[in-house]
Amino acid sequence: MERYELLTFPSPAELAKAAAGRAVAMLEARSQERPAFGIALSGGRIAGALFSALAARLTTQLLAKVHFFWADERCVSPTDPESNFRLANEILFGPLEVAAGCIHRVRGEEDPLTAAAVAEAELRSVLGAAPGRPPLLDLVLLGMGADGHTASLFPDEPDELIEDNAVYRPVTARKPPPRRITMGYGAIIAAREVWVLISGPGKAAVLRRSLDAPAQTPLGRVINRRRRTLVFVDDTALA
Repeated sequence: MERYELLTFPSPAELAKAAAGRAVAMLEARSQERPAFGIALSGGRIAGALFSALAARLTTQLLAKVHFFWADERCVSPTDPESNFRLANEILFGPLEVAAGCIHRVRGEEDPLTAAAVAEAELRSVLGAAPGRPPLLDLVLLGMGADGHTASLFPDEPDELIEDNAVYRPVTARKPPPRRITMGYGAIIAAREVWVLISGPGKAAVLRRSLDAPAQTPLGRVINRRRRTLVFVDDTALA
């Protein structure tokens, strides 16, 4: 069975609409199956368009059981322009008046080790993860950078970090802002669904490398270790 499904779109807007539509359909089909439905968000080029598309389709009823987490966050305050939380808050949470108790941001303004531990504890508490096992998110939404990074998992990390079982861990990125907190490979790979939204020029070659097996880019490692990953890509990224 193919490890991924590649879905192509003519524009970033069409990509965002399609991903939002699938997410809403998933919520409609599965939100009654469990007491909490966990979604991990990311930042990046396409995130704003996705959040706008979700805000136009989600209803109060659908949101009742949804808890929002993050695949990664920058070590900045929640009001900083670089904050992944700020983007989601302005475009998605604020307009939909999402309950504060359903928003579980990574506290990027605090000590990174402490913030990572608190984020993991909160995720486990909400989703009821057993000790020693990764929490089971329903959906992780990722992007991909021109170097193949996803969340804040960057190329050329040492093996001990790649195999680290921490749900969240501090990282130092090659691009600004360098100090970040990322979800680790184990928690992403364990999720029920992982969708990767790829938009913007300069990504075609690294996308091919990430989809070929065995792939050594961070995104490729995620795809290689999962049964199935949805990859949404627009024409700007394939050019």
